[in-house]
Amino acid sequence: MKLSKRLETIVSQAAKVTAGGRAADVGCDHGFVPITLVEMGAASQAIAMDVRKGPLERAKAHIAECGLSDVIETRLSDGLTKLNPGEADTVIIAGMGGELMLRILKDGAHVRSHIRHWILSPQSELSVFRHGLEELGLAVTEEVMVEEDGKYYVIITAEPGQMHWEEEFRYRYGDKLLRSGSPELYRLLCREQQQYEEISRQLREASGAGAKERLLEITEELNQIKEALDALQRVDRTV
Repeated sequence: MKLSKRLETIVSQAAKVTAGGRAADVGCDHGFVPITLVEMGAASQAIAMDVRKGPLERAKAHIAECGLSDVIETRLSDGLTKLNPGEADTVIIAGMGGELMLRILKDGAHVRSHIRHWILSPQSELSVFRHGLEELGLAVTEEVMVEEDGKYYVIITAEPGQMHWEEEFRYRYGDKLLRSGSPELYRLLCREQQQYEEISRQLREASGAGAKERLLEITEELNQIKEALDALQRVDRTV
């Protein structure tokens, strides 16, 4: 079974914290993540969950092909609604927008205090998502960024706890990524800076209230990018 670079990283991060415990994969798609976790011994049992019957049937077939039907259960569920307290130590949620993932976390209040570790990979609204984790009493313990086919993906490890950052750019780009000196984040920031500077140039040449308002927004975006780049460049990579 060949995993994408993104899925390999999700499995790797989940394996670090699951340590032979029980895992639940929300939005399991083909079921590759729980299958791999069990096969490598990182999880003793797993639940593959999806809101759609089609992907869940595919996951069930793959699980059966691997001879793991006795240790990996498939479950039709809208987010965490069908997960019961005590059934999982680690929960994986990936491949969705940040606001949808926050909704799933909020709706899963009945199990949230029972989960030791969360592996989360939102595909959008990252600032909103990190603020949401803070409000839910979840603290980011590690973040990894991977680049695949020209796209950048963030994999967040979180657990119950408190966190707060004074600077807004840390919510947008990830305090742990900045502190680790992530080269992938550096490349993303450089790309975004170039794109926003070009948009800024075009807006300065335009007229009208709408262009001026948008220019203010772009200027704020550029300020956050520059703050993030400055933070990255202060990282001591010799340690």
